This record gives sequence, structure tokens and C-alpha cells, in this order.
Amino acid sequence: MKVFSNSVTFNYSWEEVSIANWQKYSPWNEKCTHVIAVDTLSRTVDPATGILRTERLITCKQSAPEWLKSIFGGVDESQVFETSYIDPHSKTVTMVAQNLTWSNLINVQETVIYRPLNDHQTQFEQAAKITALCGGWQRIKSNIEDALVKRFHENALKGREGFEAVLAMSRKVFAEEREREKMALIQAQAVNIRMVA
Repeated sequence: MKVFSNSVTFNYSWEEVSIANWQKYSPWNEKCTHVIAVDTLSRTVDPATGILRTERLITCKQSAPEWLKSIFGGVDESQVFETSYIDPHSKTVTMVAQNLTWSNLINVQETVIYRPLNDHQTQFEQAAKITALCGGWQRIKSNIEDALVKRFHENALKGREGFEAVLAMSRKVFAEEREREKMALIQAQAVNIRMVA
């Protein structure tokens, strides 16, 4: 088993990050073109805790090295099952993902947690456990695990850039919407004043 970990500080509030997280795989993120589809399977809110639990199926265009794809049958798409928990009281977003494709040969378990550092910064923590299940071929197992750790590292750099773009766009869109609402309120007040006069 190999482990990949990553930690990043985003200069955005936890509220901004937790909302923008739903747009992570949208056209706003030009770094995630490998994501083909995100299907929400279920979404529930625990009435006692207020925790939002969401299950999603994420389909990606496979970007594994050719030698690795040849070992596992040349599959071009992969699927990941993700469960997320948004706790508004403790202000945490926790996402747990597990590969479905090649799960009889490779086990990848990823956990991502977002939590506030202060009112204007959010800490992102990522950990992935990668285990090749190739029987007794230790050298092959090690090479597969090393290749996947390398891929996680490369994707983490792209992921940060892409999510920064999503956060910036989200902030811009929400600011524009607040400005529209403000102008609509001012116009409504002006109409009311004219009607009274």
C-alpha cells in the first residue's frame, strides 16, 4: 500500500468553498476535462444533525499510463463512487471516494476534508490509500502503486489550479447576483417613493 497526502490553504471562506465544491467539475474548471459525468445518486439531510449526505457517481476518461491500461484491459473510462458529508455546525465538508473500475485489481480510497482556518481561509486536506491487489508480484504491485501516487500528485496540482478558478468564478457570480438584487431593491424603493409622492 502507498499513501498520497496533500494540504492546501484556499484564501476563501468555508462558506464559499463548501458552495463552490458543487461546481468543481463544471465548465468553470478547465483543468478537469477528464470528468465526463457526475451523477447524483442520493441526497439527504439528517434532521437531527443537519448534515447533508450526498452520494455521487463520477465517470472519468482514463488517464492511466498505457502500460497500466494494457495490464487491465485497455479500459478508457473509470468510475468512482463518492460520498460527501457537509456539516454546517462543525463547518466541515468531508468527501470519501472509492474506485469502482478495476476494484478487483486496485483499491483506491481517497478522503478529502475542508475546514475553516479563519473567516477568510479554508484548509483542504487530501489523503489517498492506494493498494494494488496483484497477488504475489511485489514488483508489479509496487510499480502500479508508484504510478498511481505520481498521478495523484500531478492531479493535485491541476486540481488546485482548477478549484481556484471555480472559487474565483463563484465569488464573481455571487457578487454580480448580490448587485442585481441590490439594484432591484433600490428600483422598487424608488417606485414606492414616487407612488407615495
